[in-house]
Amino acid sequence: MRVGFYQFDPQFGEVAANLDVVAAKLEQADADLLVLPELFASGYQFLSREEAQRLAEPVPDGPTVRRLVDIAKSRKLHLVAGLPERSGSVCYNSAVVVGPSGFLGCYRKTHLFYEETQFFTPGDSGFLVWDIGVAKIGVMICFDWYYPEAARTLAIQGAEIICHPSNLVLPNCPDSMPVRCLENRVFAVTCNRIGREARGGKDPLTYIGKSEIVTPKGVIMQRAARDKEELTIIEIDPAEARNKSLNRYNDLLRDRRVSLYKL
Repeated sequence: MRVGFYQFDPQFGEVAANLDVVAAKLEQADADLLVLPELFASGYQFLSREEAQRLAEPVPDGPTVRRLVDIAKSRKLHLVAGLPERSGSVCYNSAVVVGPSGFLGCYRKTHLFYEETQFFTPGDSGFLVWDIGVAKIGVMICFDWYYPEAARTLAIQGAEIICHPSNLVLPNCPDSMPVRCLENRVFAVTCNRIGREARGGKDPLTYIGKSEIVTPKGVIMQRAARDKEELTIIEIDPAEARNKSLNRYNDLLRDRRVSLYKL
């Protein structure tokens, strides 16, 4: 199958314009699965809970999900993309999965980072896996990578590809995702953004780019530049993630000694 990411520089609050940028770029995309950044259409550096509420949308009935579904149907691909989700009076940092058949589901970010804790409610969806036909995909968002339980939970549920929308500002993730892939024998597509946000007198946030696709053996197949827009699509064989045998005696998941994994 063909998988990829679109790393770019969304403009804060310009939801319609950011969606137009994505739609135009994906006219070039020949892929089965493509990942977009965390909060890809809204931007990231909110100034208040009210601002987050204003930019948040219902899922799946908001304009961002509707537009993503249109793109997925037109291009005959699956998309995983981050957005601020509004559910009643609560906001979540979420990611949706859509495909040619329409809306498939939504994951709500489990581990909130820094000021996200002021604007969003910790996710309650749990870690989810979708069978999209050619592969089973799981979703985690940005800072979730810091918690190995996230990727492991997805792997135990059968995920062969971890889709990882991100707005990374810390330097560690790109070199850590190969470890997550190696210790779970899964592929990962991390899609970060580029650019800089400095709003309302806050400290600037500079996004580190370096979106990447990693194999179940921890090999970085493709890594984007730190500061350049990039649409990357490559071919992988998801069957490589189904083989958890490490050697003739060891199987990665079978050999887990769950009864001892306690405090």
